[in-house]
Amino acid sequence: MSRPAAPTWHLLTGEYPPAPGGVSDHSRSIAQALVKAGETVRVWTPGTEAVTEEQGVTVHRWPGLFTPLGLPRLTRELDAYPGPRRLLLQYVPHAFGWKAMNVPFCAWFAARRQDERELFLHEAVYPWSAGAPWRHQVLAGVTRVMLRTLAHGVGRAYVSIPAWAEHLPEPLRTRARWCPIASPLPLEVSREAVRAVREALGGTPCVAHFGTYGAAIAKPLEAVLVPLLQRDERRQALLLGRGSQGWCDAIARRHPALARRLHARDGLSPEDVAAHLSASEVLLQPYPDGVSARRSSAMGGLGLGLPIVTHTGHLTEPLWRELRPVALADDASPGALLELVEHLLENGEERRALGERASRVYREHFALEHTVAHLLRQAPPVFRDSP
Repeated sequence: MSRPAAPTWHLLTGEYPPAPGGVSDHSRSIAQALVKAGETVRVWTPGTEAVTEEQGVTVHRWPGLFTPLGLPRLTRELDAYPGPRRLLLQYVPHAFGWKAMNVPFCAWFAARRQDERELFLHEAVYPWSAGAPWRHQVLAGVTRVMLRTLAHGVGRAYVSIPAWAEHLPEPLRTRARWCPIASPLPLEVSREAVRAVREALGGTPCVAHFGTYGAAIAKPLEAVLVPLLQRDERRQALLLGRGSQGWCDAIARRHPALARRLHARDGLSPEDVAAHLSASEVLLQPYPDGVSARRSSAMGGLGLGLPIVTHTGHLTEPLWRELRPVALADDASPGALLELVEHLLENGEERRALGERASRVYREHFALEHTVAHLLRQAPPVFRDSP
C-alpha cells in the first residue's frame, strides 16, 4: 500500500523579506528551516507582483493579496495546487490591513475546511482598557472576534508567549504550544568582523541597543543611556536597527555634548548587526511590557551569548526569572536599569558568565529547531507555561 502524499506547507504572512519586521524575519526562518527538513514550502504574502524561488522556498506576491478583492484570486491559486495542503498562518492583526480589522480574511481562513490549518500567534488581540478611547475599544473587540473566527476548526496553534493562549477558545487553548520567536541573526560571528567594529568604535566600553525605536521604548532607553554616558566620557553608545539614525540624531540635538559618542547603524545586514552587537560590552533592552519570548531583539542578543540588561513586565514568562539568562530588573525604572548596566560594566567576569548562561538558555529553550520540531510533530501539542 502506498503512503499518502506529504502535505505541502503554505505559509500565509502579512510580512516577508524584503519587507522589514519581526514577523517577516520569523516567516523566512520558518520557511527555510522547513525546506531544510525536506518539506515543500510556498509563501503567500503582499508585495510587488511576482513568483520567485528563494533558497528553496516558492514565494507568491501580489498587492492586496489578503483584502476582499484579493481573496478570490488567492482561493483560485491555492486550489490549483494539489492537496494535501497545510496552511500555516503567521498572525498579527495589523499585518493583514484594514486597520487591524480584516474580518473578511479571518472568515476566509475559517472556511478553508478542505485544508489542514495551523495558527501561529505573534500577537493575539489589541489590549482592552475601560478608559481607552472608543476607537480602541472597538479595535479590542473586533480583534477578539477575529481570533475566535480564525480558531474555528484549526488543528494546532502556536503562541509566541503563553499569555496569547488565554484568548483562544477551548479545546485549542489547552492544546496550544509555546514556540518562542527565534533569533533573526546568525548565531556565530567571525572574530575578525568583531575586531574591526571595536577598532572603528575606538576600543572603549560600548553599550548597545537593538530595536526599532518606537515611542514606548525610545523614552525609557534615553532615560538610561544619557546618564550612563554622562558618568564616564570613555563610554560609547551603539544603536542598531531600523530608525536608529533618526533617534540618534534627536538625542544628539538634545544632548550635544554626547553626539560624538552616539553611533547609529541603520539598515545593516543580519551578519553585520551580529558583528556590531558582539563588539559591545552590554546590550540594553527596555520593553513596555517586559522582556518576553516574542521579542526578537532580545533573542538576537541571547543567541549571540551577550550580557543583556532588561526588566520584567506583565508579559514576562516565568522562565526569565527562573533561569536568569539576562540581568533582570524587577521594574522598568531608569534607576534600576542604570545600576544593572553599571554593575556589569565594572565586572568582566560576571559579564562573561551571564553571556555564557544566555547562550546556553537560548540553545536549550529558544532555538529555531525547537519550533520546527513542534511544527513537524504529528501528535497534538500540549500547552505548558514553560518549554
